[in-house]
Amino acid sequence: MSEFKNLLLEVKDEIAVLTINRPAALNALNSETLDELNVCLSEIEGRDDVKVLILTGGPDKKGNAFKSFVAGADISEMVNFDAPAARKFGIKASEPFFRLQNMRQVTIAAVNGFALGGGCEISMACDIRVASDNAVFGQPECGLGIIPGFGGTQRLARLVGMGRAKEMIFTCDSIDANEAYRIGLVNRVVAKEELMTTATDLAKKIISKGSYAVSVAKAAINNGYDMDIRNAVEMEANLFGVVNDTHDKKEGMTAFLERRSANLTDF
Repeated sequence: MSEFKNLLLEVKDEIAVLTINRPAALNALNSETLDELNVCLSEIEGRDDVKVLILTGGPDKKGNAFKSFVAGADISEMVNFDAPAARKFGIKASEPFFRLQNMRQVTIAAVNGFALGGGCEISMACDIRVASDNAVFGQPECGLGIIPGFGGTQRLARLVGMGRAKEMIFTCDSIDANEAYRIGLVNRVVAKEELMTTATDLAKKIISKGSYAVSVAKAAINNGYDMDIRNAVEMEANLFGVVNDTHDKKEGMTAFLERRSANLTDF
C-alpha cells in the first residue's frame, strides 16, 4: 500500500478502517486528500483480504476523537476558485466518492462528529451510515454563495426525498443524528463510545455472509436504482443467474440442507 499524508489505514480481520486525518482542519477535504483517497480506495478495491471498509474521521488538534468526521471541503483552498477550478475540484471529488459507492467492498461511514458539506456528501457515498449521537449533518454551501459540489444535490435527494433535501440545502440548516435517522439519512445512531464497535460488529456480520453475493447484490441495487423497474428486474435476474453458478451457492445451499454452517469463500 502507498503511504499517505492525510489518511490512516488499518486492516484487521478483513476489515479496513480508513481514517481521514487532518486535525488542524477538522478533516476538511482538500485536493491532496481527495487524491490520496482515490489512490487508497483503488488499492483497497484490489485487495482480497478486505471485505468491508469503515470510513471515519480522526481527532482534532486537541485530541477530541468526536469533534469532526469531515467538516467539509477546504474553504481555504476554494476561496480563490474561478468556474473552471471549481468544476475541476468537484470532478476530482467525484472519483473517490464513486469508488466508495461502487467498489466491491461494502463501505460504512462511521460518522463521529461534524459531517458538513463535503463531509455529509462523502458519508452519503458510502453504502451504510452509522452516526454517533453527537454527529451533525448539513449542506451549508448556499450560505457561502455556492451550491454543494461533491454530489450533495443528487445523493441527498435520493436518500431523504426531494422535499427534505431542498429544505436542508436551501436553508443551510444542520440536523442532529436523531433527525438524520428519522429522515433516513443514517442507518443507526449510537452513543459515541460505541460507534466503532457498532460499525465493526456490523462489518463482521456482513463478512459472515457470502462476500461475492453481497458484492453482486450491491451492484444490483446501485445499477438498478435509476432504471425503469422492468429493466432493473431483468438485470437482477441476470445477476441471479451469475451467483447461481458459484462455489458459494453450492456450498451455502448444501450446508442449509445438511443443517450445518456454510463455508462461503468466494469474493
